[in-house]
Amino acid sequence: MPETAAPAAPPDPAEVAGKGATRPAASLRNRIRTAPPRLVIGILAAATVAAVVFFLFSDLKGNVGYVLPRRALKVAAMLLVAVAVGVSTLLFQTVTANRILTPSIMGFDSLYILVQTALVFTVSAAAVTSAPPTLQFAVEVVLMVAFSALLYRWMFTGATRSLHLLLLVGIILGSLFRGFSSLLQRLMEPSEFIILQDLFFASFNNVDPALLGVSAVIIGAVCIPVWRARHTLDVLALGRDLAINVGVDHRRVVMRILLACSLLVAVSTALVGPVTFFGLLVVSLGYQLCRGFNHARLIPIVVLIGAVALVGGQLILERVFGFATALSVVIEFAGGILFLYLLLKGSLK
Repeated sequence: MPETAAPAAPPDPAEVAGKGATRPAASLRNRIRTAPPRLVIGILAAATVAAVVFFLFSDLKGNVGYVLPRRALKVAAMLLVAVAVGVSTLLFQTVTANRILTPSIMGFDSLYILVQTALVFTVSAAAVTSAPPTLQFAVEVVLMVAFSALLYRWMFTGATRSLHLLLLVGIILGSLFRGFSSLLQRLMEPSEFIILQDLFFASFNNVDPALLGVSAVIIGAVCIPVWRARHTLDVLALGRDLAINVGVDHRRVVMRILLACSLLVAVSTALVGPVTFFGLLVVSLGYQLCRGFNHARLIPIVVLIGAVALVGGQLILERVFGFATALSVVIEFAGGILFLYLLLKGSLK
């Protein structure tokens, strides 16, 4: 007798339901990744405008002439930070060819904490908090940029010109700054330490209008040449050897980009405080929405993602949670989880 095939087992209803549930999610991810960059930029721009409008005019009560300018000041600060941190992180990852590293790995946040700690320890917390904001801003920016300039000059003008050695030295110096800051904090008075802790978290509530204007001028002066060099950045993303083969002065261009990153991070940190993982968060999302290394698309996408995250996040925290926590704490939490995920995944590209 001819053999007859055994009847196929009926499919598992749970498995069918699971496949049906995952298909729309996978289809949505594929559609997002293959969407035209102009459409993505347009959607992000519309989301940014909507978040800004809701933040400015939602639940607007009391003295409008007082409340509205303060909200506009906070929105302007958040937009400047989104531009500075997003662009600096994108440039830094392009130069280092690594999607995990951020400018904070070079010790900028640790240097900021050390400067604040040293000022409070040597002078007093009252003197630091009552000092002119422009003086504090100038001191912090000058120290951080001078630190990075000396580091880059030493690394790129000596006999050993290695970008990886530069990153290693930055990590070591960051650890040194944190250790020295911790020592000074243990020696100071508890009341001054409590005041000092408030300076370690990014805050958009007490931004000085004069500092905002100066920061906008500096960030604009840095971002304009960066945008003009977007095609050179595309070549740098392909690797050092290929960039040199097509005629790019790699050493000079990398030095300029690193100094631009230093200035952007210094201005952002001095304006509102350190936001360690924010750049990693927005740039990682930007790479997901823009497949490739086209900086003409990556730069606006990263900036708009940062603007939506900051303005929208601050809107939720203020209107929904009633200032129950600081936005920087939520950003650091989400960015830290993403950092661990990328590290475990091995995304060292």
